[in-house]
Amino acid sequence: MFDGFIVVNSVAGGNAVLLYASKYHDVDTMVNVSGRFDLRQGIEGRLGKGFMEKIKNSEFIDVKDRNGKFDYRVTEESLMDRLNTDMGVAFSMIAKHCSVWTIHGTKDEIIPVEDALEFDKLISNHKLHIIEGANHVYSSHRSELASTVVDFTKAGYQPENQQSEQVTDVNDQREG
Repeated sequence: MFDGFIVVNSVAGGNAVLLYASKYHDVDTMVNVSGRFDLRQGIEGRLGKGFMEKIKNSEFIDVKDRNGKFDYRVTEESLMDRLNTDMGVAFSMIAKHCSVWTIHGTKDEIIPVEDALEFDKLISNHKLHIIEGANHVYSSHRSELASTVVDFTKAGYQPENQQSEQVTDVNDQREG
């Protein structure tokens, strides 16, 4: 194990780093920024309608960025791995010495803030920080995001502090 080794992900890497922590126990701290809990969600938005048929016919789908440039390739095998991953089982395998902190915005238009609540339910050594009004890319909340990440990593969050810290009550957001 690396002493003091910390991994901070942002959005697309969230699932990868959390799955890494469930398989390899050499990470002390993980910061999950706006990660998706249910890997079956959001696929159509990235791969397009009829993605299952497309990938079966051509064996892969090339995903492009907003400028139309190649971003990454999804194979049928990698898609099936994603669809068949049981996050609950994976998260139960994260080492007890690995502290996980999730940061999520209440106005995330890509991944609902409820995903953050699911991480909080299933990861035993987890702390949750919700940023009121922040969208998926924290466009108006970047300073708060940065200071939150820095404060957390400096503090070296310990699993004994398993109380969730929420800046806002997510249930209030649904009622309004």
